[in-house]
Amino acid sequence: MEQTIKGGTVVGSDGQRVADVAIRDGQILTVGPDLQPLGQVIDASGLFVLPGMVDTHVHLMDPGPTEREDFPTGTRAAAARGVTTIIEHTHAHPIRSVIDLDTKVAYLDGRSNVDFALAAHTWPDRIDEMPALWEAGVAFFKMFTCTTHGVPALDGAHLLAALSTVAMIDGRCLIHCEDESITAEAERVLKEAGRDDPAILYEWRNREAELVAIAAASVLAETTGANATMAHVSSPDVLAVIQAAQRRGAVIAAEACPQYLTLHETEVLELGALRKFTPPARIRNDADATAIWDQVRAGAYSHFSTDHAPSTVAQKSAGGIWEAPFGLPGLDTTLAFLLDAAARGEIAMSDVVRMYSTSPADRYGLAPRKGRLEPGSDADFVLVDPAGSWTVADQDVISKAGWSPYSGRTFRGKVVATHLGGVEVGQDGIGHDERRGRFVNPRRLNDR
Repeated sequence: MEQTIKGGTVVGSDGQRVADVAIRDGQILTVGPDLQPLGQVIDASGLFVLPGMVDTHVHLMDPGPTEREDFPTGTRAAAARGVTTIIEHTHAHPIRSVIDLDTKVAYLDGRSNVDFALAAHTWPDRIDEMPALWEAGVAFFKMFTCTTHGVPALDGAHLLAALSTVAMIDGRCLIHCEDESITAEAERVLKEAGRDDPAILYEWRNREAELVAIAAASVLAETTGANATMAHVSSPDVLAVIQAAQRRGAVIAAEACPQYLTLHETEVLELGALRKFTPPARIRNDADATAIWDQVRAGAYSHFSTDHAPSTVAQKSAGGIWEAPFGLPGLDTTLAFLLDAAARGEIAMSDVVRMYSTSPADRYGLAPRKGRLEPGSDADFVLVDPAGSWTVADQDVISKAGWSPYSGRTFRGKVVATHLGGVEVGQDGIGHDERRGRFVNPRRLNDR
């Protein structure tokens, strides 16, 4: 099949230009001005043409508690809003062995509306299985420094061993950084005091817990040479610890998530479980938000992701603040959030592509097939109307959550259509449930 995208403004991580895009059999053939039309013509006049977004931190609970989310629904939300590739890991059924990986890949066949890679969890007693998992095709290893979602913490010795293994195999890892001893002791004290108010989130998952864990993980990554990403970095003071290690030569990166640039402590204190995620939102005032945006513009964060971990309002409201599940929905809104940031002048449109497509694809071995529009890349692309807008409403959220922390907010810049391998998988906020997504093995992706 041949296609030509005509008349659009093609955006890459390094800039934008008016150009046409020729596609053959689901791959980019050429990009240039005034191309002779091939096959189906897609009129992109007045639109931005972006590579499909690559979201590397997604939880779809499938297999597992699929009443919260599953692959068909979560990836339909992704397709509707411009995300064409995800990296998923589920805490309820973690991948800890090659058998786990093969079983999940087989289970997910025909369940995804976008392409997907899978991450493994690192268990303290199964570090020796990491090399085989890497060779088999996991995208990265998720590590926790505190027990969360039922996943055991890696203490200093186990984290050192795991990071040494990552360095040995030239792998990648994503580390959730909160110190186990600090969070566990805070939880004990708060529960003994009978506390169950939303403010416990700031005393339980406190700033010091994140700082201590980030510092330790950064030092161990530096000494081992492991290529590590620090997950959902919440604030500039945490980022400063990472930057200090980078200056010393550590091969580490900082992941950004929209919730840490938009949601305030006051919302957490007011809404409790509906704003329960960890580390919690740290913004207290406009100056805090400005400081984070300054770091985004400076390139201090390597990429954006959602940390999509949805629950319904009923699930969030069952029980008290301690029992409520962590997490927020995000696949429906993250590209919209970034497009709006570009419309407001916070970042350039090329920054949107760099931070939510090219950089994550590069970091996790999905390039050059993903994250760019160039000859040989997959024809995964998003058409965006810069003059359009979208006011988020709960009824428009495709995720099983059925709500958004951004409900009522108007985002400028609207996703008109999403294509995966040249085939439309989403249009005007509707994701097509056609299950065209395939498992992508970063060790094999560019051989297929």
